[in-house]
Amino acid sequence: MADVEMTGGSVRNAVEEVHGQLFEVAPRYVNLSYIGEGAYGMVVSALDKETGDRVAIKKISPFEHQTFCQRTLREIKILTRFKHENIINIQEIIRAPSVDQMKDIYIVQCLMETDLYKLLKTQKLSNDHICYFLYQILRGLKYIHSANVLHRDLKPSNLLLNTTCDLKICDFGLARVTDPTTDHTGFLTEYVATRYGRSR
Repeated sequence: MADVEMTGGSVRNAVEEVHGQLFEVAPRYVNLSYIGEGAYGMVVSALDKETGDRVAIKKISPFEHQTFCQRTLREIKILTRFKHENIINIQEIIRAPSVDQMKDIYIVQCLMETDLYKLLKTQKLSNDHICYFLYQILRGLKYIHSANVLHRDLKPSNLLLNTTCDLKICDFGLARVTDPTTDHTGFLTEYVATRYGRSR
């Protein structure tokens, strides 16, 4: 199981504005810089003063919609139990000092500069790069499946990359934990057929 730090309670968070949004994070994180945003919230990079490393901090506001809340909880539960170099980690979860103030959650992860989708839009991959990326994807999937988890949303934008071509699988919001004693052939066939139907 991964070691995940939980910050909140009596700890007073620092407030910094990034791209029009307020980020309330632990004082150890400084020099916040906008990276991008998606369906669940904004992502910034920051300097961790305690380690000297730059990290990614994802601001999530999951409580506005039940679906977002379920996906966020599912991803946190899975990733806090995973520890593998080809799967994105959770280093820290920053929450509000009290339940009454709980509006946003901040998830601190290692910083990955881009993803496979963005990379494929800008350049053609060499055979060596393709082989190395496939190797890392398969290593990550082997670990995920050994824990009886199905990712269910594996696509180029969910494969994060850094400048040294390290690859990490991310976004476990649609993942499911399976029962290893049950035959899932029918479930998988139905799921694939549903996804195929949606894509047409």
